[in-house]
Amino acid sequence: MPPLLSIKNLNIQFNNEGVVNTAVHNISLDVARGEIFAIVGESGSGKSVTALSILHLLSGQSTTTGDILFYPKENEPINLLKGKAVNLNAIRGKQISMIFQEPMTSLNPVFKCGHQVMEALCLHEKISKKEARERTIELFRKVNLPDPAAMVDRYPHQLSGGQKQRVMIAMAMSCNPGLLIADEPTTALDVTVQKTILELIASLQKQNNMGVILITHDLGLVADIADSIAVMYRGNIVETGRAAAILQNPRHPYTKALLACRPVGKAKGERLPVVSDFLEDGSLKNPGTSLQQNIKVINKETGYPILRVKNLSVHFPAGK
Repeated sequence: MPPLLSIKNLNIQFNNEGVVNTAVHNISLDVARGEIFAIVGESGSGKSVTALSILHLLSGQSTTTGDILFYPKENEPINLLKGKAVNLNAIRGKQISMIFQEPMTSLNPVFKCGHQVMEALCLHEKISKKEARERTIELFRKVNLPDPAAMVDRYPHQLSGGQKQRVMIAMAMSCNPGLLIADEPTTALDVTVQKTILELIASLQKQNNMGVILITHDLGLVADIADSIAVMYRGNIVETGRAAAILQNPRHPYTKALLACRPVGKAKGERLPVVSDFLEDGSLKNPGTSLQQNIKVINKETGYPILRVKNLSVHFPAGK
């Protein structure tokens, strides 16, 4: 069986006033049907740029080469990079949907939240406005929005950041797409709602045999739900494979550095390490020596605390 999405030799460049910068260097990866495929790496490593290129959402200053093959049906690939030969509007939202990282700029401020979800349903599902409204209320309930019927008639500025992100998630999943691209989908949500949203995505994935590309910095999240991982570093995929194998036995120095920099298990008051403490010219260096040297230099140069707090109390009066 072919993959749901196959990226082959993808190269992305940006032209800034005659200066060409390469953001993605000839990467290749396959996303299987019914799989959660995580792309991890630092900010600026090329994760979001790769995801945006799938649906032609990059700026006009970009140049994209290679092949992005989407298989909505077996053995019938669509090359998404051949934009003139592909009806992208029929694919966006219906067959491939995306949850953007920043809901503040993704929702239209002049339309009610419910209208924006109903518009997608009416366009792709060919249903009445009444039925679209009912389905929107049910979607809002599934993504744990309070008072879903009222939320349908509210504008984005009347919702919190986390609530706006939930509206975006409901919109992305409204038409049950074959492939869902989730760019940091739970960044603005608290831990409890994060779990609810991820469980919902996983449930829909199993129901519809949907593929998911999950872009995230949270390696703990990846360990919980991802089936496969691609690790990106400076526009290159340095390691890819099954999630459990990579997290338990990383091979590339950069992957080892990412895992070593997780704050989990670090003693309170201890300086948290960064990738540069472990990685030097693409190879792993001795983190213990480097960290100790950095701490000594910092103490020697300052010689005094930058901030001192004494007898601090914080309380919130009740009954007002």
